[in-house]
Amino acid sequence: MKSSDKIVLLPQLQHLLQTWRDQGQKIVFTNGCFDILHLGHVDYLEKARQLGDKMVLGLNTDASICRIKGPGRPLQDEMSRARVMASLLFVDAVVLFDDDTPLKLIEAVQPDILVKGDDYSIENIVGHEVVLARGGAVETVPLVKGYSTTSIVKKIEDQVKLNKD
Repeated sequence: MKSSDKIVLLPQLQHLLQTWRDQGQKIVFTNGCFDILHLGHVDYLEKARQLGDKMVLGLNTDASICRIKGPGRPLQDEMSRARVMASLLFVDAVVLFDDDTPLKLIEAVQPDILVKGDDYSIENIVGHEVVLARGGAVETVPLVKGYSTTSIVKKIEDQVKLNKD
């Protein structure tokens, strides 16, 4: 399967979800911006996928990232980010969402397992009520310390400043 085939619209995703559920597969959902893919992301996503059989990744659109993180972000356009995320073996589907939170997408997906990093408490994870109400699980996975897109951007900016001096 080509990575681009894993990037789906919600109607396609609904069909995939039904097929996977008919096969008895547990659906894991997570979301994020994934502006610069780094070890922290890869480790987190791999651990999240191990909690179920299929992983759906909700990816913020460029517009939603700009609203959330400010005018300097995203660093990469949404289709570039989507292709990179879809290329990961443990990601089964990537769907873009334009809202500031993934709540509507979580309501549509109805995952068996909702996952975020352990920098969140379960009660602060958007959509936790939706998943728990239907008998699903909400999990946090440990993050690799020292890896974040913000810290990578800062390191690059610091390096540029040093080179100018």
